[in-house]
Amino acid sequence: MTLAKTDSAGRLILDNAFLERRHIQLDAEYWLDERDGDLILHPRRPDVRKLYIEATTGCNLQCRTCIRNVWSDPIALMTPETFARIVDDLNAFPELKRVIFTSFGEPLTHPRILDMIAAIRQRDLAVTLGTNGLLLTPPMSRELIRLGVDRLVVSVDGVKPETYADIRGAQLGTVLDNLRAFNDAKRQLGSLTPALGIEFVVLRSNIGELAELSRLASHLNAARVLVSNVLPYTAEMREQILYGYQPQEPFKAGGWPVRADAWVMWGTLELPRMHWGAERRCRFVQDRAMVISWDGGVTPCYALSHNYSYYAIDGVPKRVTRYVLGSVNTQSLAEIWMSENYVRFRSEVRGFHFPSCPDCDLRATCDLRQRNEGCWGWNPSCADCLWAQDIVRCP
Repeated sequence: MTLAKTDSAGRLILDNAFLERRHIQLDAEYWLDERDGDLILHPRRPDVRKLYIEATTGCNLQCRTCIRNVWSDPIALMTPETFARIVDDLNAFPELKRVIFTSFGEPLTHPRILDMIAAIRQRDLAVTLGTNGLLLTPPMSRELIRLGVDRLVVSVDGVKPETYADIRGAQLGTVLDNLRAFNDAKRQLGSLTPALGIEFVVLRSNIGELAELSRLASHLNAARVLVSNVLPYTAEMREQILYGYQPQEPFKAGGWPVRADAWVMWGTLELPRMHWGAERRCRFVQDRAMVISWDGGVTPCYALSHNYSYYAIDGVPKRVTRYVLGSVNTQSLAEIWMSENYVRFRSEVRGFHFPSCPDCDLRATCDLRQRNEGCWGWNPSCADCLWAQDIVRCP
């Protein structure tokens, strides 16, 4: 009995009786692969759950920690035409729950950001907005509340004004005033949303402020604090990292060790992993997330969404080449998501079929490590990815 055959596009069609015995959806489609003599089925499903939209690569800050210091990509806005194509394609994803407006640019610098949020909310989708908070004026806060944004994540990389100014080149007081006005607007409008989250990139120069961060989050009624390590794009930031290859001491706040995902009086405190380990897991793939860049290019994650350089965990300089799987300007999002390359890439990442480069005896002389490539598995390789280690985290 023939259990499977392929159609003209190379897609696998399985025998119905075979599918029914295994409780597999009869009309499902698969890409067929072979690895070490075994046949592997890669399901083609429109199962996107989260969508990251990069409204702009521009920003009103020039932070010392930022990728924009080393990348070769243009500073540009997503056009209304590109965004309209995205919105028109959303109905193809029945499991889509949330759209996140954040990336390496500042979304509030886009002149049409409120229109973009409104278009997503009209589809009854949850919206997260990431911002540095400097443009979160009282009128902007009221509009975000009115539109039904349910999560607002503000980056605050220093609790002391001088620390914040050193890292971000701006005044912390402006951000804090805006957040107090934001909370006042929620009370005046009788709204519990947007829930406030704070993102904190921890460095050697600000690690002593974690206890103050906890108190600040309490005063600001933050529901979540996400602490991330820095991805060192420059030699200066390489000197600021706190993590390493070997196990590290846990973070302390107020003199007491704090574990990851701890519950504190104002919400959750999520801490990053501090050393390289065997367990590797991509949150972007596990959460079924898609990243759409300002130009409509679709990439699988933040780590592969731009061209840039950084230092791997053992100090090896790496050059990352952007990995685009399609463009919304020429294809539908469903076509891109269910394309053979994208489906197979997600399958490789779920199984993390990549080498562990920092553990390799040849790591000191391997020139593949200087690019985002590996000696086996899929390329581009996720072998050195600090996001997959939870060392670097994002909303």
